[in-house]
Amino acid sequence: MSSRRTPLALATSLAAASLMLTACGGGDDVKPTSGSGTDLKGASFTVGSKDFSEQIILGRMTVELLEAHGAKVTDKTNIKGSASTRKALESGDISMYWEYTGTGWITYLKHTKPIADQRQQFEKVAAEDLAKNGVAWIDPPAPLNNTYAFAVRKDKAAELGVKTLSDLAKVSKSKPKEATFCIESEFSTRDDGFPGLVKAYGIKAPKDNVKMLDTGLIYTETAKGDTCNFGEVFATDGRIPANKLVVLEDDKKFFPVYQPALTLKQETLKKYPVLKKIFEPLAKKLTTTEMQKLNALADVEGDDPEDIAHDWLVDNGFVK
Repeated sequence: MSSRRTPLALATSLAAASLMLTACGGGDDVKPTSGSGTDLKGASFTVGSKDFSEQIILGRMTVELLEAHGAKVTDKTNIKGSASTRKALESGDISMYWEYTGTGWITYLKHTKPIADQRQQFEKVAAEDLAKNGVAWIDPPAPLNNTYAFAVRKDKAAELGVKTLSDLAKVSKSKPKEATFCIESEFSTRDDGFPGLVKAYGIKAPKDNVKMLDTGLIYTETAKGDTCNFGEVFATDGRIPANKLVVLEDDKKFFPVYQPALTLKQETLKKYPVLKKIFEPLAKKLTTTEMQKLNALADVEGDDPEDIAHDWLVDNGFVK
């Protein structure tokens, strides 16, 4: 995804609020890898990430965990855009970064129809990317799903009786003045964005009801309710609970699954197979709710992603 995005001074207040979001997947109790070791002594890696909070946090976790296992690491997190980050991996400019299954399937492998089942989507992406491009996806991916979603103020959702996108479609016909939308410019043109959504659900969205805004403004304007009632959001964004918004269920499973997994060249994984053992426990702990808290520390509280990543690793027993 393009603009996607906790320790834990905010944990108590956000824990209750984050229950408003339907988290995807797991949270199995996983024993962390030892907080220090020498199993990567002598290895050198360059870690990249895209340029939004969630990615930078994941990248910094990766840097620190590799260092804790004895590797020498160059930090190249915060690369602008998906295409540039993927290109850096393919060219060898970076050794690894966290990529999303939906992005891999649609953007890099050029499929237009996503797979609704999370596990099947991961397996298909991993197998095809390995066969075609020599890129390995470490299994399992994180259970979080940072997909597109639409959010609305809690009181407005109750007033209109909307819990799902199908409910929103009904409102767009019965109360068209209430069906106002804030979306990003990119989302307005994507097949897996607004045009496809409107078609899939039969939503009535005349031009005057749709406003194009920057990502950050969508959350605040949706919370105010003046510009729009329904805002395009990313499911793991900490600004959802911070702005007292609730996410509508994608009951037709229109939006692609966006689970992150650590991606690297197959030759790198073959040389250092211990990487799978190191990152599997970390990935399993990254639920939608957990990532939402981490993102809130960055995007709501203004904390440094490096500090957020370090404190989370310490709190979860991955580093000392």
